[in-house]
Amino acid sequence: MRWVNRRVRRGNSIALGAIPIAALLLLYLVLAAGRHAANPNDKILPLPGAMAEAMAALLFQPDQLSGKLLFWADTFASLQRLGLGLGISTLSALLVGLVLGVLPPVRATFGPLVTAIAVIPPIALLPILFIVFGLGETSKVALIVIGIAPFMIRDIAAHVAALPREQIAKAQTLGASSWQLMLRVALPQAMPRLIQAVRLSLGPAWVFLISAEAIASDIGLGYRIFLVRRYLSMDIILPYVAWIALLAVSMDFLLTWSSRRLYPWAHGAGH
Repeated sequence: MRWVNRRVRRGNSIALGAIPIAALLLLYLVLAAGRHAANPNDKILPLPGAMAEAMAALLFQPDQLSGKLLFWADTFASLQRLGLGLGISTLSALLVGLVLGVLPPVRATFGPLVTAIAVIPPIALLPILFIVFGLGETSKVALIVIGIAPFMIRDIAAHVAALPREQIAKAQTLGASSWQLMLRVALPQAMPRLIQAVRLSLGPAWVFLISAEAIASDIGLGYRIFLVRRYLSMDIILPYVAWIALLAVSMDFLLTWSSRRLYPWAHGAGH
């Protein structure tokens, strides 16, 4: 059988996906062991024991100044900012995307503006955001929104505009107004696409969050990574990066699971 015709079962797909991750971990352990054999004080590739020891202080010992468990405080602060940014972006994408997709005059008027905003590098706007909103939480959340909302709006608008014209014609034949078209025809079909857009935006959202925290913050995962980099503390940086990856993968899995449970028809169920 040709590879293009092969179908991988769910259990096998998990095992196959774990192989390259395990290979990378094994390669890291081999390289780290080699560097420490040549230089026991090497900081570039710390051994698992050193990382566990460094992280234990952040996980279980309260900070002397703030009294907080720094690892969990950083995680909560970052997830709060990320959640606000994703929530505002998702709601904006749904509302604006539906209007642009269903109403051609609105799409012709405001579509170019959304496109222009989408192609501006969000990081270039960060100094402006700090000047306008200050160094508080608003500027960090605004960077996430500006970074991912235009892409999500364009995606939802394009998806809605590409709906079969037969559906629109049939709904209008039954007396549906533009408002009813949005709610009863476009909205149900846009929801799976919206979840997909959120999944695709997770990576950029984390990038913008870490960038903002690194520049102007006193707590957060990005702040901690850039704070300890001056000491070459890879025993803290690497676990933090791994934790961010685990959080992002967990969020992606949750969104995929929710989409399959709520909208099975969009994933080929029943075909």
